[in-house]
Amino acid sequence: MNADSFLAFVREAFPFLTEHQEEQFSALDGLYREWNEKINVISRKDIDNLYAHHVLHSLAIGRYLQEEQPALFDSWRSGGAHVLDLGTGGGFPGIPLAILFPQTRFTLCDSIGKKTLVARSVAEAIQLPNVTVVNARAETLPDTFDDVVSRAVAALDDFYPWVHGKYTRSILYLKGGDVNEEIVRTMSRWRLPKGSISTWKLFPWLTDEWFDGKMVIHIRK
Repeated sequence: MNADSFLAFVREAFPFLTEHQEEQFSALDGLYREWNEKINVISRKDIDNLYAHHVLHSLAIGRYLQEEQPALFDSWRSGGAHVLDLGTGGGFPGIPLAILFPQTRFTLCDSIGKKTLVARSVAEAIQLPNVTVVNARAETLPDTFDDVVSRAVAALDDFYPWVHGKYTRSILYLKGGDVNEEIVRTMSRWRLPKGSISTWKLFPWLTDEWFDGKMVIHIRK
């Protein structure tokens, strides 16, 4: 999937995209290729799949909100949210989501400095004033956020303690595979009420077989 085919796809899903947002998305390919030659934040075997495996994967959170959580979706579109992307690496899912929701503030956090260098540089290059990048561990962050997003940086029951107490509304976690045991362990350990965790499968919105079994895990406060 190149930039043109990516844009054709997301225009249908998010018809409110402006020309400026499309230009920002189009710029990602060159920027990540350039940075990946210096700092390997995306597998060199996977850089040709940037739009499918990384940008679209990130935007699945936006699609989930659009289809299943209209109040949250409207909040992000109107600017009524401050979102933490924990374990952002080179900027996923935070940078694609920050392009999609320019009125929402995103704090992109990672404990590895060279990765935050890439995320910060890309955000600056495409002019994302709603993005702040910090090189830190989650437990050291002084802020509390409305929502937390992340892309499978750990098993759910390992991830949850890092952000417990850091959010007021929800966690939106991109994960794949059989997550039932992780969900059960998380709910048991933290005594989360029944119904507080749900899953939304990316397939069939994203029909490439790479997305089969991948989902958004939604944890409500």
